[in-house]
Amino acid sequence: MTTDQSDRKDTMEETSGRRRIGLLVLTLLAVGALILAGCGGDDESTATDDAADSGDEGAAAGADGEFEVFALLPQGNDQPYGSTYLPPMEAKADELGINLTITNSQYDADKQASECETAVAANPDLIILWPAVGDTVRPCLEAANDAGIPVTVTNSDVNPEDQDMTAAYSGPDTYGQGVASAELMCEFAGGEDIGIIMVNGLTGNSTAIDRENGFEETINEQCPNVEILARQPGNWNKDESQIAASEMITAVGAENIQGVYAADDTMVAGVIDALKARDIDPSTLIITSIGNTFLGNPLVVAGELDGTVFQSSSWDGEHAITVAHEVLTGNPSDRIVEFMPSVKVTADNADDPSVAPEW
Repeated sequence: MTTDQSDRKDTMEETSGRRRIGLLVLTLLAVGALILAGCGGDDESTATDDAADSGDEGAAAGADGEFEVFALLPQGNDQPYGSTYLPPMEAKADELGINLTITNSQYDADKQASECETAVAANPDLIILWPAVGDTVRPCLEAANDAGIPVTVTNSDVNPEDQDMTAAYSGPDTYGQGVASAELMCEFAGGEDIGIIMVNGLTGNSTAIDRENGFEETINEQCPNVEILARQPGNWNKDESQIAASEMITAVGAENIQGVYAADDTMVAGVIDALKARDIDPSTLIITSIGNTFLGNPLVVAGELDGTVFQSSSWDGEHAITVAHEVLTGNPSDRIVEFMPSVKVTADNADDPSVAPEW
């Protein structure tokens, strides 16, 4: 634990008055802007949802909360995951007396850096960070540490060399998700020599890096009979993944491909479309993914996706707050790490309510 982290609890009461004043001014300005623009919502949740969509700040919890927290997110209601992540986050914040100011950088590293500057200047009790691009957030963490503001991380952890500047992480075990998808691939391959193509997430994104490493290292250790013939980023996008898969099919030859790994269900849906466009029946290949989403689950049921790994957006949003509250009230000496359960989903359990798709 760093010296800055150990001093946070001692300085919290001293700085709380200054924080309340700064945040009151920000709130009054935001309300005034909404009135002038004629955009006033029916309630505070509507205002927050609009802010998450646009990337602007918005108050998410009641003004009488005990703590002021900025949540720097890369998505909101503009994406399916964010739209089911936010409601439990806001509900838990309201329950625990946390006033949330939420931003949405839309995976723009420069925009998130600017939002971090605004957050640090407001001097809240804590910052929740979901990194837009993992290898660009160090200046944000340094600024928060210099200001004595604790930072917790949600959904996608920061790089290992930056973790000592954060108080906690909650979210999926992104490396473990890659491992689980690889284990499914190994199980379905059954010792047979096969060649596969790999579609990864956004280049530089910590989740994409972890999932790729977890998958590849597990394949190398547990089933070296599975050979990765080619790989490309799909950038968490269905259309881009369809293009990437089509290019790889052309490059290595359809006859040499017996399997596919995609780092999430959105991208695997694009891959399956690419296969069908080449008159390749997806059910004849071994295909694994991550998410068990509204896109992925029906593909498992249909037999076109052999296995995926369930990820709960509601768990993610709620635990971002519970872990932040634990840091605020407990001043833990060690970094908290709380992983979401990773459940493998195949045709055998795709209809189980406990892994019902959420996004």
